[in-house]
Amino acid sequence: MRIKTFQLGELNSNCYLVETAPARCIAIDIGGSPRILLEYMRMQKLRLTKILLTHGHFDHMGGAEEVRAATGAEIYVHESDAHMLTSSSASLHSSISIMPFKAVTDYTAIRGDCFINDGDCSFRVLHTPGHTHGSVCYITGDVMFSGDTLFCCSVGRTDFPGGDAHYMQNSMKLLKELEGDYKVYPGHGETTTLEYERNNNPFMR
Repeated sequence: MRIKTFQLGELNSNCYLVETAPARCIAIDIGGSPRILLEYMRMQKLRLTKILLTHGHFDHMGGAEEVRAATGAEIYVHESDAHMLTSSSASLHSSISIMPFKAVTDYTAIRGDCFINDGDCSFRVLHTPGHTHGSVCYITGDVMFSGDTLFCCSVGRTDFPGGDAHYMQNSMKLLKELEGDYKVYPGHGETTTLEYERNNNPFMR
């Protein structure tokens, strides 16, 4: 499994391209700048099959519709954040972005904790509310894609609409108590490991 990182959109959010089988890949969060992603896949001869969104804020879904239209990839989002995909205000786009809003209307709603399979990979979905009601983390093998739930030595903001500090605390407890260690790929900033966060992140104490 190879992982390629892009920083896309106005807020330089992390987008991850994960090769799940030869010439096949999925994307996790596409915050904007879709042409960069499409050109890379064209040059590498990769077929995109799925787009997994960690939550519904515009800086994580702003380029998803254009990529879906170009590739036919299925978009997945937790049901509690699905309304954000068609709302400029709920996705925070209208209050932060100066770019046109491109709504996503063709998607699959994730309900509860489940698995999403693609190629040779199985992605475990963990519902981790706090940053938004529908925030999730995706786990495959020894890798975790944490969106804006867990950052290196920090967590996502809980003061936006739909954020909840109590839920975030519960989500940190859930992640802390997972068995084993994972390399963590967050929605913003540098990669880390779950064990490092257990020992150093003040929100996990």
